[in-house]
Formats: sequence, C-alpha cells, structure tokens
Amino acid sequence: MTRKEQKEERRKAILMTALKLFVERGYHDTKITDIAEAVPMSTGLLFHYFGSKEELLLELVRMGSEGPAAVTGNADVPPDVYLTSFLSQVFAFAKEQPWVFYMFVLMGQVRRVGMPEEARKLAESVDAIGQTVKMIKKGQKTGIFHKGDPDTMARCFWYAVQGIMEQMAADTGMKTPDPAWIVAILK
Repeated sequence: MTRKEQKEERRKAILMTALKLFVERGYHDTKITDIAEAVPMSTGLLFHYFGSKEELLLELVRMGSEGPAAVTGNADVPPDVYLTSFLSQVFAFAKEQPWVFYMFVLMGQVRRVGMPEEARKLAESVDAIGQTVKMIKKGQKTGIFHKGDPDTMARCFWYAVQGIMEQMAADTGMKTPDPAWIVAILK
C-alpha cells in the first residue's frame, strides 16, 4: 500500500469512527480525544487530518448530502417504479455498508438547533423532498399516486425512510422492509 493510500485509509477510519460516535453519543458529548482513542491514533495525528471536531462533522455532512442528490427521477420510468428501485438500492447498499444507516441518523441530528451552524445549514440544503414532490405530482397526474398535498406526501415518505434507517442503525439484526411497502403510502 502506498503512503497516499495509507493516508486515505486513515482518513476514512477517522470519518467512520467519528460518525459512529457522533450518532451513539451525540456530537456535543463526543470529544476529539474519544475519536482518536477509538481509531486508534494520537490526538495530535488526528488533528493532522482534521483541524477540529467541527471540520470533521462538516466533512461527514458533505458526504451525507451527496446521497439525496441521486433522487432526481427519470422521465422514462414511472415515479413509483423509480422510488421503489431507489429504496431497494439504498437498503441493499446500507446492508453492505452499515455506516449508511448512521449517516441517515447523523443528517437528522445535524438539522436540529444547537448544532454547529455551518453543518446545520449544509444539512438543511439537501433537498430530497423537493425532487420527490416533482415525482409525486407526475404520479398524481398519471393516476399512480393518490390525491393530496405533494409536499406533505413527500415529507411523510422521507420521514418513514428516516425512521427505518434510524431503527436499522440501532438494531443491526432488523431485516430491510420491502421498498414497495414504503412507496405504497403514496398510492
């Protein structure tokens, strides 16, 4: 392994360790020394990778903000089929990479008042709901989805997904639900 690869592996280890600790203990109750000890590495070396706990949180939120960008829909695919397929892929990936469950939890936590402002604003800028509203409107026009306020429906859809992901982070033995069940709340 090259030095560059080793450095990237350490950086990933720091991020994944911080993610787990932030979710399990809370951001404010996790000290940078806790993260360094859990990696394991010296606190000084950790600061070589990330200048502060807030910088570490921001990098995690940046990572978390990339996932919802995939919720764009496809004009050739019916919205119910697209959302079902999207959730299938998210659930499968999360089962392979359990940190994804933690990321959903962290992104929910970071949106709350009291979190570092820059991280909170970045988390709030993620707009999976807006894209889902467009798909719901399309589905309502074609009769796939039932009538109702598309914004409320999109929020309920994503809040259901958020709750499932949070539960799966807490209960690693939980089986993933059938994505069609979740999409069915829109029908």
